[in-house]
Amino acid sequence: MFSKILVANRGEIAVRIIEAARKLGIATVAVYSEADRRALHVEMADEALCIGGAAPAESYLCSDSIIKAALRSGAQAIHPGYGFLSENPDFAAAVEAAGLVFIGPSPASIRAMGLKDTAKQLMEKAGVPVVPGYHGDAQELVVLAGAARNIGYPVLIKARAGGGGKGMRRVDRPEDFSAALMAAKREAQAAFGDGRVLVEKLVEAPRHIEVQIFGDKHGNIVHLFERDCSGQRRHQKVIEEAPAPGIGKAMRVAITEAALRAARAVGYYGAGTVEFIADASKGLRPDKFWFMEMNTRLQVEHPVTEMVTGIDLVEWQLRVAAGEALPLEQSDITLKGHAIEARIYAEDPERDFLPSTGTLHHLRFPEKVRGAELRVDSGVREGSVVSHYYDPMIAKMIVHGQDRRGAITALAEALNSTQIAGCTTNIAFLRRMLDDEEFIAGNAETGLISRNKERLTTLPEPTPRLVAFAALAASGVKHDADAQDPFDALVSYGHFHALAHQGTLTYREKPIHYWIKGLGNGRFEVRVKMPGGREEAFALAPSQVPVAARWLNNITLFQGADSFTFSTGEFDTAQSGAGNGGQLRAPMPGLVKMVRVAQKEKVQEGQPLLILEAMKMEHAITAPRDGIIADIIAEGSQVADGTLLVQLED
Repeated sequence: MFSKILVANRGEIAVRIIEAARKLGIATVAVYSEADRRALHVEMADEALCIGGAAPAESYLCSDSIIKAALRSGAQAIHPGYGFLSENPDFAAAVEAAGLVFIGPSPASIRAMGLKDTAKQLMEKAGVPVVPGYHGDAQELVVLAGAARNIGYPVLIKARAGGGGKGMRRVDRPEDFSAALMAAKREAQAAFGDGRVLVEKLVEAPRHIEVQIFGDKHGNIVHLFERDCSGQRRHQKVIEEAPAPGIGKAMRVAITEAALRAARAVGYYGAGTVEFIADASKGLRPDKFWFMEMNTRLQVEHPVTEMVTGIDLVEWQLRVAAGEALPLEQSDITLKGHAIEARIYAEDPERDFLPSTGTLHHLRFPEKVRGAELRVDSGVREGSVVSHYYDPMIAKMIVHGQDRRGAITALAEALNSTQIAGCTTNIAFLRRMLDDEEFIAGNAETGLISRNKERLTTLPEPTPRLVAFAALAASGVKHDADAQDPFDALVSYGHFHALAHQGTLTYREKPIHYWIKGLGNGRFEVRVKMPGGREEAFALAPSQVPVAARWLNNITLFQGADSFTFSTGEFDTAQSGAGNGGQLRAPMPGLVKMVRVAQKEKVQEGQPLLILEAMKMEHAITAPRDGIIADIIAEGSQVADGTLLVQLED
């Protein structure tokens, strides 16, 4: 076994690998970009080395820098995780050429499965069912359009390299083919540096079912059953489960044997996933599934397989890479219960799932759920920044129950108890997915989310009562339920009577006015005027306020899986990073409208340093203490949430 490995990745997968290595007594070396200097995986590893700038091309995609770091640290092997260089055959070959072990399949296996068209030709020879289509080299419009006509519409144009839905277009009519082809080629070229495509028959009621396979360097290969990954938005997975709902014995035997044939065809060892598309229009049938592609790495959704088999896949990766035989034979691997994984992303479902950036000012995950096992895989913590440089995944939430219904119930409970403030997330969307009738019935196919997008992604407006709670939480009211002193009731007080405390909250750029008056016995009258002019009053106690997170000039209230963020119009400099070594960071994306001080200038506590324009409002960034401006951002800069604005020194 290795004594030290380097983890050539970041985020939750880097954390996952470090944890598995630690169990085996293996020392770990983390690599990080300048943006990840304070990341969780950096802190957890035994050693950490900076390999470049924030952009992946300057760091995590620099194979030479990673290999040099491994050699310098004395690591014997490199684990690529997933994404970045994990499916790059040239990187795998370079690792081996440097005298290191690549913890993954051989470069030849990666290369054989790396291009969809050549992989499908190989699969046809191996007797693996393949979707009818054109996988040839010719890329002229007349050839591809003719192929589409012969296949029969609707068809799917797909990039021959890469994945994740990039370079993919559905075409329903011949007259739309040319425009769709050009768009797919442009997108594929930009994403993968390869604009070539293939054309396939579109499966109308598709289920995305994949099989986890594992091989060793002694010729042994096994499957660890299947996963259903049909819960997808924009051709990318968000909910996965194992085993696949509704799969019968005949279908399972057929699909797992096909996966083993695919793996044997390329002499595969290590962890891999063979992905299939199944026509579920008449249920899952052994004659209605086809090979899509093979991912020659660990998958993001691997935890559901670990939960139902009890096998640590990363540990197996390390053992196989070190030359050991597979720990178990096929007959020893069994299924137990049902597992579901939900990917929690910093993204805005209402805006077509566009990635969101921001600082995770408030982050709470539940520790347990009723009647099931809960696991949360994450590479972030409270205070971490979700930047535009990397994948916006915050965490994977996985539950394992005795049956599928129990697992769904447990995952819903876990999502209801998750609290994240600082950026927009998809938690409410995931929770709504679990209530969908098709999903509950086990009939979800890959188009479910797009067909029901408005219903699944539209968030409810806050009720006047919830706004009243937000006002009470934002007002700074302090009280003792048994106190009669009005000073314990409100911060505003006049002679012989309590004054009404008034203020304004902003929700989605719309102002909401409120007035609060003490009623005694720890209760208050809260009157709110909603954007449409409707006014309502409530008698409330602060103890009734739902869980709230106060951050910067915002307050977020959590109500189950839904969250509502209100701007208070006030900016708290102390929370902008002042306590972090004198660093002041942007509380939200915005424009540096005016810079009032210069580098090396002495400043006093409370002195305005710059003006940040954000959310159509101007926010003064003031000095948290006396000091000297060591560095300050340029006027006119457009900044993301969490961008360093000012560095103070003593």
